[in-house]
Order: sequence, then C-alpha cells, then structure tokens
Amino acid sequence: MVLFERYRDFKKLFISAFLLIGSLCTGMLGFVLIEGFSWVESFYMAVITFSTVGFNEVYPLSENGRLFTSIYIIFNLMIFAYVVSVFSTYLFEGELNRLYRKYVFGKEVKKMKDHIIVCGFGRNGNRACEELRSQKVDFVVVDRNEQLIDLIQNQRKYKFILGDPTHEEVLEEAGIKKAKALITTLPSDAENVFLTLTVKDLNPAVKIISRASEENSIKKLKQAGAQHVIMPDAIGGLHMAQHITKPFVIEYLDQLSGHQEDGLTLEEIRYVDLRSDYQGQTIESMDIRNRTDVTVVGLNDKNGKFIFNPSSKVLMEPEVVLVIVGTYPKVQDFKSEYLK
Repeated sequence: MVLFERYRDFKKLFISAFLLIGSLCTGMLGFVLIEGFSWVESFYMAVITFSTVGFNEVYPLSENGRLFTSIYIIFNLMIFAYVVSVFSTYLFEGELNRLYRKYVFGKEVKKMKDHIIVCGFGRNGNRACEELRSQKVDFVVVDRNEQLIDLIQNQRKYKFILGDPTHEEVLEEAGIKKAKALITTLPSDAENVFLTLTVKDLNPAVKIISRASEENSIKKLKQAGAQHVIMPDAIGGLHMAQHITKPFVIEYLDQLSGHQEDGLTLEEIRYVDLRSDYQGQTIESMDIRNRTDVTVVGLNDKNGKFIFNPSSKVLMEPEVVLVIVGTYPKVQDFKSEYLK
C-alpha cells in the first residue's frame, strides 16, 4: 500500500522518466540498425537529436537515416512538451510542496494517539473539523477527493490521508487502532454503514458518530456500531421552524452554538483536570458562580448518569464531569482559576 501511494504521488514523474529513457533507447537502436553507428556514437546522436542542440552529426546520414531522424524529432517534440509540463507542475505549481506536506502529515499521524478521525470533508465534515480545531482536539481528515487536497492541506492545514475511508488499509494509515473516536460524514448512508462495520472490526472500542440522510438508516447504523447518528437535514428544518415557534429559545441556543459574536460557551470540566485543592469539594464550596460568573448547568456523575441543574451539595469525585456555561472570557477565567 505504501509503495502504491508513493507511485501514485510521483506517477507523472515516473512516466516522464520512462518516456525519456524509452526515447533515448529507441534513438540509439535506430542509429545502430540504420546507420551502423557504434553504441557510443548512437548515444551521442540520440542525445543531440532529442535535445535539439544542433551539434554536428558523427557521420553524414543516409536517406533512411534522415527519414528516421525526422520522425524521431517529431515524436521527441511531443515528449519534450509533456516532460516540461510535468516538471513545471512539480517545481513551480506547488506539487512538490504538497507532497512534502503529505509526507510530514503522514509522519505526524503515525505518532497520534486518542485522536479523532473525520471521514469525508463535505459541509458537515468541514464544520466538524472547525469545531475540533477550535477545541484543540487532535484529528485527521480522510477523503478520497483529490480536488479537496489544497483546501485541506494548504488553506486549513489539517492533517489528512488521501484515500477511500471504507478501505481497511486507509483507516489503518489514519491510526484507527489508536483513535478515540471516528466521525463519518460520507454522503451515502450505505457507505456510512459499511464504514462503521469496518471500523468496529478494526477497533471495537472506538466511538463512532455518523451522519444519516434517511430516517430508516438510523437503526442500521446503530446496529452496525454507531453510538450516535445525526440527521443534519432534519435538525436544520426543525431549527428553522423553531425560529417562529420558539424564537427566544433559538436565540439562546444560537448563543450557545457560537453563531453570535458575544455568544455563550459550553464546556465540560473533568475531575482529573481540576486543581487538587478543588477536588473533593462541593459545588457550593467551590463558589464558581461568584468567583467567575460561570454557571454549572449539568453534571455527569460517577455512575454515568446526567443530572440537570445539580444540587450545590454534590461532591467533585473521580469520574464526575461538570457542564458549565458562560461567555468565552468568563470560561477562560474559570479555567485559569480552577484547572491545573
């Protein structure tokens, strides 16, 4: 697989080299057979003919030799034009830089652990990557569309793997066996189901969040192993309708989603991330609201149960996760005060 990828990256260079060597060998063979030149003389004639430098011939050519040389020059002009275009692409149009970045990103991906794999870089995949980057979460993008490479690599500067995400070898290259979760936003529900089955076979412990277009695909995706299935179109339609039926609720949700400049931010605060002097304290004794103007809106207890608007008497114990909400500056103040 690695050798195949290397060949694909430098395919045009290999073709150019093959054409150059093939043309040189053809010229040498023609001058040996038609003119009776030695191999060294034939090599010289092939080189000066191919390069069109205009040096003198070794010996005057026969009529057949002139005919062969004329045809040889015509074909070499086409070959030369192709070779120049290929080298221009690699040297002046950024192709070598793209391949270098791909090599560097590939080395970085091999070192990644507990990262997120995003399969598909369409509208949903793009937004997922923006959120992961804003939260400083390590992730790698997998997509088969070569036209997206410039956007992924040069503009966004995301780590990426070019290939079909439904293929095992591509997933292994993306580090699926060391990944924490996978987000699949492929346009086809059938592909998402197949990808989910493939991922669960390679790493049963990985968490999978999948996109779905049809409602009847949700059950299939969950049976295949997806923990969460999202229908973006359905959510979008509901959101638009609720701008009419529940406008103030939607305004609040828009603030939480970061759609507004002065919006609110939701954060998860884990027990292990708290400073030691706050571990084991109650929410009341931590005095979060008064110190940072941040509100605790939920809590996931040590049994994995989510509690909305938890009691101030709840202790911060191992496995407990707080959910807080506040403006971005206030949340940053909270982190400075309470986290390690």
